[in-house]
Amino acid sequence: MLTKIIFNSIVIYAVLIVFMRLMGKRQLGELEPSELIVTILISEVSATPVVNPEKSVLCGIVPAVTLFAMELVLSLFMAKSVKFRALLAGKPALLIVHGRIDQSQMRRNRFTPDELAEALRNQGALDLNEVEYAILETDGKLNVVLSPASRPVTAGQMNVQAQDAGYPLIVINEGRVLTENLKILGKDEKWLEKHLRSQKLSSPRDVYMMTVDMAGGVFLSPKEKR
Repeated sequence: MLTKIIFNSIVIYAVLIVFMRLMGKRQLGELEPSELIVTILISEVSATPVVNPEKSVLCGIVPAVTLFAMELVLSLFMAKSVKFRALLAGKPALLIVHGRIDQSQMRRNRFTPDELAEALRNQGALDLNEVEYAILETDGKLNVVLSPASRPVTAGQMNVQAQDAGYPLIVINEGRVLTENLKILGKDEKWLEKHLRSQKLSSPRDVYMMTVDMAGGVFLSPKEKR
């Protein structure tokens, strides 16, 4: 009995990992309604052979595969039809338009003033007077567009040539040197040792995290002493 429980658990775990990978890298709060429902249902039906070892492992796999196939079909229809997508996933809602709160949209989406203020704070908008638009996306996330006077000045607006530093790559991860990333950056371990000595660090083992960008910009966080 114990062996069967372990076997069923391993098989179901492997199947769910494959399903989650195929559904894409999304956080739970970013799932569309149909995706969230399928995720919950798959987790429920797939647990049947784990909690009830007398059931065959197929009792969990077959319903899970069926639900996943339905989600794929719905995704194809949603990609081809805007109306079908709006029917299942809904449409983005403008909660703030030109600095004014649309109270009817607030009521329709069951959004309270407290929730709006909290969502704006999470986006770094503390003053509602600075908000031009606030859009409630279909995944429940609130996106904020600041008014022109409150937007950060860009290098282009100041006629300043901005240097593209590229994407920073991790070269030390918890004391381990990532030599492949060093090669991409055109650096070697001798350069790394020299930089660490300049920071009074004797070894990569003393570094918790270090990143380097294409322009040579470095972020370094030493390990904390326990």
